[in-house]
Amino acid sequence: MELKAKLDSGALTSSLHATDVEVFEKEGDDWVRFTVGVRDEASGKKMEKTFEKPRYRKVLIRGAGGVDRRPVVLMNLCMGNTIYEEQFTLNDRSDMIYPVLLGRRTLSHLGYLDVTQTFTHSPDCDEGSIVKLDKDQEDDKDIDD
Repeated sequence: MELKAKLDSGALTSSLHATDVEVFEKEGDDWVRFTVGVRDEASGKKMEKTFEKPRYRKVLIRGAGGVDRRPVVLMNLCMGNTIYEEQFTLNDRSDMIYPVLLGRRTLSHLGYLDVTQTFTHSPDCDEGSIVKLDKDQEDDKDIDD
C-alpha cells in the first residue's frame, strides 16, 4: 500500500500506525501481532491487515505525554525503486496526519534529502528491486540508542 510519511529528524526510530498491538511468545521468542489500518494513497481505499512479526527489540519513548514502552519490528519500505528493511516502533497514530513517521535511523539510510521538495518519490518496487536489509545498513555515527 502507498502511504504518506512524515520525516522527523527529532525521532531516532521510525514509527508505524498500528492498533491491537500484542506481544506473545512463539517458539521461545517474543513476537508481535498488530493491525495496520490505513488509507491507501494510490487508490483512496481504507485497508486493514494484521501482521505477526518477530519483536526486533523494544524501546522506551520519552516525550511530552510521558513515558511509553513500544515494540520494534522490521518492516519493508519502498522508496523509489529500492526496498529498505527498517526498524519501526508500533504506535496508534490515528490522531496524526501521517500514518508513518521516518526517524533519523531510516533517514540516514535514504541518503541526502532536498527539504524544499515534497512527495518526490513514488513507490516503484517489484520482485527485481534492490533490497537493503537492516543488518547490512550502517547508521550514522551520531545515532545511538
